[in-house]
Amino acid sequence: MEPTQNPVPPPTPAAVPEPTPAAADAPAPAAPTGTQLGAAPVAQPQTATPTGRGAGRKILCIEDEHFIAELYSRSLTKAGYDVTVEMDGIQGLALAQTNQFDIILLDLMVPNKTGIEILRALRDKIETPELKAKIIITTNLEQREDVRADIEKQADGYLVKAELTPRELAAFVDSIA
Repeated sequence: MEPTQNPVPPPTPAAVPEPTPAAADAPAPAAPTGTQLGAAPVAQPQTATPTGRGAGRKILCIEDEHFIAELYSRSLTKAGYDVTVEMDGIQGLALAQTNQFDIILLDLMVPNKTGIEILRALRDKIETPELKAKIIITTNLEQREDVRADIEKQADGYLVKAELTPRELAAFVDSIA
């Protein structure tokens, strides 16, 4: 007699539903933001609000040396100032004459118009009738005493760049703002 075999059906895979075309194309759920119904509030990224003495005050920096302009811009922005940098004398004068700035940092040696020419134009009541900005001269040039005294009479401050750090510049600007 032949042994009888009990036919055992092959194992069937567990039932896994096939994705529907609509579910396959659906975007992944978004990460929670803000307060959602039934969810705890999720912190939102905060943008830094300027604080300190410089908060909201605008500075025009007319400086042709990229490295110095970047140092000044970073330090003053960190102190809360809104800084615009212009590297050309003619463009710098045009910006200064818009009367949008509270403080102007003016290098004496910039291309196309010197800082002294810009200073004279800004102090000329016909060329620049209603300038509200304070003007701080920044330079590394040695000046004769009489030339320096004349510049200082027209400016609200005179700084030798090699003698101060960006932090000291921010403190000086704070003191005259």
